[in-house]
Amino acid sequence: MEVKPIYLPQMANFCYMAGDEATRRCAVIDPAFEPQKILNTIKASGYIITHVINTHGHADHTSGNSGIIEATGAQLCIHRLDADQVSRFLTRSLSRLMGGKGSPRASHQLEDNDIIHIGNTELRVIHTPGHTPGSICLYAQGHLFTGDTLFVGAVGRTDLPGGSARQLLKSIHEKLFILPDDTRVWPGHDYGETPFSTIGIEKQTNPFTRQHIR
Repeated sequence: MEVKPIYLPQMANFCYMAGDEATRRCAVIDPAFEPQKILNTIKASGYIITHVINTHGHADHTSGNSGIIEATGAQLCIHRLDADQVSRFLTRSLSRLMGGKGSPRASHQLEDNDIIHIGNTELRVIHTPGHTPGSICLYAQGHLFTGDTLFVGAVGRTDLPGGSARQLLKSIHEKLFILPDDTRVWPGHDYGETPFSTIGIEKQTNPFTRQHIR
């Protein structure tokens, strides 16, 4: 699998291309702000977009959905518990303020352990509630796309509606920290010194994951 991070500076976001090298099909994970930049980058890499996947329903991760889907006909995938959020009035309004459009409804509502087939590559859905009820991470071939669940040296905020610090820490410890230590972590924002890390490094050095789970 080829991974291409696409930096979107408006809110220090990372959108990702997860591409199957054999078939040149790819998924776009969390498109926002600059859909044309995302489309141009992926076209230049020689891939065809078949899926848009949102790690959660916040506008800074979904405002580019419409632009990508209108240009490619890609399927939109998001966890069942966040599926309604992308089409709510507030999210659609925030998306327009961020330079995008209101998102269409999801083609597929995801559940924990679902497999998304991108060409010959399988992305496994890991439900990681805490930042939002329907937050997910995506795992494939030693790569983990963590959205706003786990950052480099930090974790996602839990003070927004539907957030839970207890759930977030439980998700990280019980679902992410059980993965191999060399798993590459690709976060939804650049809040660390580098835009990527590994599970082993985060287990050893991330101060926010050491809080007691009550």
